[in-house]
Amino acid sequence: MISRERITIGVLWIFAAMVFAMLYGPAALVMVFSFFDHRGSLIDPSTFSVKHYAGLFSDDAILSALSNTVEVAVVSVVVATILAVALAYYMRLDKRRGRGYVEFVIFLPFVLPAIITGISLLTVFGQLGVDRSLFTVAIGHIVIVVGIIYRMVMVRLEALENSQIEASSDLGASHFQTFRLVVAPQLISAMVTGALLAFTISFDETLVTFFLVGDEPTLPLRLWAMMRVGFPPEINALVTVVLIGTMLLAATGASLMRRSIAGKGAA
Repeated sequence: MISRERITIGVLWIFAAMVFAMLYGPAALVMVFSFFDHRGSLIDPSTFSVKHYAGLFSDDAILSALSNTVEVAVVSVVVATILAVALAYYMRLDKRRGRGYVEFVIFLPFVLPAIITGISLLTVFGQLGVDRSLFTVAIGHIVIVVGIIYRMVMVRLEALENSQIEASSDLGASHFQTFRLVVAPQLISAMVTGALLAFTISFDETLVTFFLVGDEPTLPLRLWAMMRVGFPPEINALVTVVLIGTMLLAATGASLMRRSIAGKGAA
């Protein structure tokens, strides 16, 4: 390898290290701060403890907001996944007409400014006489994330060979049996990936939630309200818990997809 190539690779490695430091450095700093008392940007190494975590788990307001956020995210992801998979499979069969119009409706809320989506949904619920609550928040999140899951599932469906579906039909299987026995096992990786991405988007969604939430705030709105008076040390512990939980969730999703791919290869 000539010296110019080595210099180029070295510069790229340095640039990559700087990018990773900028992305994950603040998160690492928050994790460190969660174990120490600090004033401003300085920490006291002699105060190492887990008392901030104990304070976090005794803070009913934060735990309630976190519970609301997880509840909304789980419900939104489950419902959106069912809708997206069912609609994608229906559109995939026989090249249904009007697919372009349906996809336009599905993707529009995701590409529109969140404030437009939030106000529109607020107006609809107001006209229907539906009070704002976690239910309306979940509906709003479903509208946002269903397009992501639909697109990932549709890409996987389009990669399937028509001969598999046709063979299943020729053997007398119904559309539901074909989907359950032939199609669904091959959609696991796309469903997991889409669900994880949708969960992340729902978890930190703020603007649409702001218009639709009632008396039970989600975690992003609770933290937003706390910005005016400053964050207590327990928030560093909260960020650490959420970060570790997110990493475990991502690792679990990656493991499931790897097993799915390995199973297909073995088959």
